[in-house]
Amino acid sequence: MSSAMDIHDIIEHLPHRYPFLLVDRVISVEPGKDIVALKNVTINEPFFPGHYPHHPVMPGVLIIEAIAQAGAILLLSDPDHKGKIPLIGSFDNVKFKKPVVPGDQLISDCKLVFFRSGVGKFAGEASVDGEVVASMECTFKLVDELKIG
Repeated sequence: MSSAMDIHDIIEHLPHRYPFLLVDRVISVEPGKDIVALKNVTINEPFFPGHYPHHPVMPGVLIIEAIAQAGAILLLSDPDHKGKIPLIGSFDNVKFKKPVVPGDQLISDCKLVFFRSGVGKFAGEASVDGEVVASMECTFKLVDELKIG
């Protein structure tokens, strides 16, 4: 079953908040399978004043983070994972193909590759106007609580 999520649903699933919440809407999600999410990129983003001020470009690490947050929503949309914390283990095969600039709609598309015993992997890509701008694979772990130290 594929369904959409608005910002209220997103903040119910994802622990991220402004200025680090990089998903505005979920277009569709099928728990355990795939997700398509949207980030509206605006000139008001807090990183643009310092990231090429005269030629604003969204930092690549934030494009990858937007994909990863979509992947986290995919994982946390499964009722069995409600309340878990997704932790990144690794990013692999990261590629950037085109800059993302203010006015773009960044569409993240993630597919779950595998998930066993709280550990898994998803493949994701981001596109603007139907053209892929970045792609990656992410290994992750779901934990009950964050233990530091």
